[in-house]
Amino acid sequence: QVQLVESGGGLVQAGGSLRLSCVASGRTYVMGWFRQPPGKEREFVAALRMSSSSTYYADSVRGRFTISEDNAKITVYLQMNSLKPEDTAVYYCAAGDVVYGGNYHLPSSYDYWAQGTQVTVSS
Repeated sequence: QVQLVESGGGLVQAGGSLRLSCVASGRTYVMGWFRQPPGKEREFVAALRMSSSSTYYADSVRGRFTISEDNAKITVYLQMNSLKPEDTAVYYCAAGDVVYGGNYHLPSSYDYWAQGTQVTVSS
């Protein structure tokens, strides 16, 4: 079992920035971020294949959000710039031991989940 602890959520005005952090207790094949807006389903945000340059982004955040890693600390970050009210959601860090068929966008591909952190963007 791998434990994930995330932090960095909060309240920010539209156009502002936040950085989320996710610390893992062990190494996995892939780590990613999902979010769940109020009253809606959980959706994919970004993923990173650990210790490589392979990253994946949802179209809605491409160019604004960046996923990165600090391998020495087994930590993944989500840098969020140019935030919009539509980005308001609970954000979840996730990790997977293996992903088949390039399905990085599917929650079912991940084995471990963090507790979630609230991001609120005001207009």
